[in-house]
Amino acid sequence: MKSWSTPAPPHLPSAAAPRPVRIYDHASDALQPASEDGRTARLYVCGITPYDATHIGHATTYLAYDLLNRALVDSGVAVQYAQNVTDVDDPLLERAEQTGADWEALAAQQIELYRTDMAWLSALAPAHLVGVTEVIDEIGQAVLELIERGFAYRVESPDAEEDIYFDVRAADAALAAWTLGEESRYSLEQMVRFFAERGGDPKRPGKRDRLDPLLWRAERQGEPSWQVIGLPVGRPGWHIECSVIAERCLGPNFDVQGGGSDLIFPHHEMSSGHATAINELPLARIYSHVGMVAYRGRKMSKSLGNLVFVHRLRDAGIEPDAVRAAVFTHHYRSDWEWHDADVAKAQERLAEWRSAYQVAMQGSDHRREADNPVLANLRQALANDLDAPRALSVLDAWADSPEAPELIADAAQALLGIDLTRKADVA
Repeated sequence: MKSWSTPAPPHLPSAAAPRPVRIYDHASDALQPASEDGRTARLYVCGITPYDATHIGHATTYLAYDLLNRALVDSGVAVQYAQNVTDVDDPLLERAEQTGADWEALAAQQIELYRTDMAWLSALAPAHLVGVTEVIDEIGQAVLELIERGFAYRVESPDAEEDIYFDVRAADAALAAWTLGEESRYSLEQMVRFFAERGGDPKRPGKRDRLDPLLWRAERQGEPSWQVIGLPVGRPGWHIECSVIAERCLGPNFDVQGGGSDLIFPHHEMSSGHATAINELPLARIYSHVGMVAYRGRKMSKSLGNLVFVHRLRDAGIEPDAVRAAVFTHHYRSDWEWHDADVAKAQERLAEWRSAYQVAMQGSDHRREADNPVLANLRQALANDLDAPRALSVLDAWADSPEAPELIADAAQALLGIDLTRKADVA
């Protein structure tokens, strides 16, 4: 499916010795270089399930990886960026049934809204935006290969043909490049709890292990389904979708698998297991996760309904740079709470930076030197695990004694996606 369009970031003077961009890898519990060879980086971020509009929790995730993308590009790395769209899934089907909408029309509407929101936020577009429904046959072939390799089995169902499950213990015993729990570093007790909370079915009769995830769901009455020869008429399970789409776009052992921290287990763990069971290579080098955003005292979630929608901020006339600045006040890995006053505070901060830019433009210092200390400090902040709060503090300090305004404005745009050249709204 089509992605969205965003302007290319301004080109900044190249540093004599670019600092490698390093981000936290959950599996190794350490910072790792986002580009292994310093020339290319392959980035996959788990995308939306399009049954409700983009909220600030979503935006926080995609803006975090937008920072990573921008920092890598600035350091001279060519980025291959892919996202999926889970355009057939239980929550989408349930929402369509609740509202009386056609599920495909609902998905199409919400995907278009997501594109609009991301373009408004100036998030650099992925080269690959792939819907699950576009690759059903490829996913089905992956399931068949897992069956053939002895990593999948059939489970009888009272209301359908047999469902197909992944055998985690068989994979754990046979695969050199995947061990259950290695990516998440969770205990068995934690894995069982999160599996039940996040779409798993640990009590399903007929499963070999309570942590075995669904690979293929046989058709139920009223549900969309597809025919893949060798499988029951049905549709894919959640984790295998990302395994197939990620490797289709980026190949195996790509650099960064990203998403919210609620995807650590089972989603990223199982997606990795599926991919490794097919080709005996790791899915990714780095498993990166963004913290959860709360609102009014509870984690922001569709099930609770405590959502702050991006399109409503947009419709209210809020400036996208203020949303970016509000989000970047928090480190991407931290859990935090959105407050309605956050945007106003961010707008005041923007106004101070923009006033400083306008004052500095009246002076004679228009140098564009790669060793400019403000530029160097911005780069250093983002190279150190995307420390956006530190980067904003660098701009605060610059605004107290602004110099090289054109260079710093380009740096803010290129690295943070924030425009300093607009007229300040607050004196």
